[in-house]
Amino acid sequence: MGFTSNLLLLHILSLTFFVILPSSLSQSNQFCDAGTGIPSSKLLIKGGTVVNAHHQQVADVYVEDGIIVAINPAITVGDEVTVIDATGKFVMPGGIDPHTHLEFEFMHTTTLDDFFSGQAAALAGGTTMHIDFVIPLEGSLTAGFEAYEKKAKKSCMDYGFHMAITKWDETVSREMELMVKEKGINSFKFFMAYKGALMINDELLLEGFKKCKSLGALAMVHAENGDAVYEGQKRMIELGITGPEGHALSRPAVLEGEATARAIRLADFVNTPLYVVHVMSTDAMEEISKARKSGQRVIGEPIVSGLALDESWLWHPDFETAAKYVMSPPIRKRGHDKALQAALSTGVLQLVGTDHCAFNSTQKALGIDDFRKIPNGVNGIEERMHLVWDTMVESGQISVTDYVRLTSTECARSLQYISKERSYSSRI
Repeated sequence: MGFTSNLLLLHILSLTFFVILPSSLSQSNQFCDAGTGIPSSKLLIKGGTVVNAHHQQVADVYVEDGIIVAINPAITVGDEVTVIDATGKFVMPGGIDPHTHLEFEFMHTTTLDDFFSGQAAALAGGTTMHIDFVIPLEGSLTAGFEAYEKKAKKSCMDYGFHMAITKWDETVSREMELMVKEKGINSFKFFMAYKGALMINDELLLEGFKKCKSLGALAMVHAENGDAVYEGQKRMIELGITGPEGHALSRPAVLEGEATARAIRLADFVNTPLYVVHVMSTDAMEEISKARKSGQRVIGEPIVSGLALDESWLWHPDFETAAKYVMSPPIRKRGHDKALQAALSTGVLQLVGTDHCAFNSTQKALGIDDFRKIPNGVNGIEERMHLVWDTMVESGQISVTDYVRLTSTECARSLQYISKERSYSSRI
């Protein structure tokens, strides 16, 4: 069965379900075809298998004005209520993508998707909330936040913000406090890569970790050794390797593992939780595993491209094809994908993002003569729910309840996005 046919999204204000068949998985028409237009403020989803992160049961779901009022085995309603028959199908919460970059100015261009087109793609694929990264403007968190507020005015679904930290001084420290107390941001990302652009050194990383601890905010890292990557890039160019394959060769998995280990140890030294974004390698995953076994609070986020692909595409003889797969950290050699899948199924890694950062072929061609200039990024905001289902559920590696946990609940819990609209999960 593929997850890609006739998806039903019921988007009712901030309450969202998608519905799929729980049995006969080889059938192609596994989704309700009820559309998304809900004519009534009262809705009954009848007879489906309602699933949350811990439990599933056949039940009716009754909704008024976008809020779940009741979940019971048999609910009787009047003629004024719109009824959708979900018999034989799963009823699940929409997904939350914890890692996106919409309308992101990066590497002398801007990502293709803005807050409308990216969110429309997300909704088409079953994701109903995402969390994007605010990039400071000339180091200013406030200016960056205001710029992203303007970008997000065209939004068509729920979203949240992380904040990147790209420099450190007392102004940034004060602005972090402002972001937490007045703007609702509770997670801050530190880049250990992109030397000369977004990268910060260990001294600044420590200061940022300490500030996160004092604010009760979550520290996040892009974990690659940026200095070593810079040297690797120079070496590739000196050897005459200028194509997309040079991207993977210049930043091997060992550099991701080293930076992950360093960030984990510094977070442990400060005694603050750590979230490692886009875990792409066995090297990084094993460092997270060791830390978690020792009792340290570390959250590991694989992304769909790392779970479903391998780096062979970067050696494709056609530049346009190969360049599509350039992202950082790179998609790894075959074997890393299976190891990440196993880590996700056993709880070593906790949730799935996308790092959706989409560029078209014209933008990717900026690096046709030098892989260092290829804008780094792949898509995934629409495909995430489909690919996790196909890769993890159909293979038997996770259950349907695990699927809800990995694509929705764990993100809400880890990043504190639990709301009354989503709290129905504790009631079945």
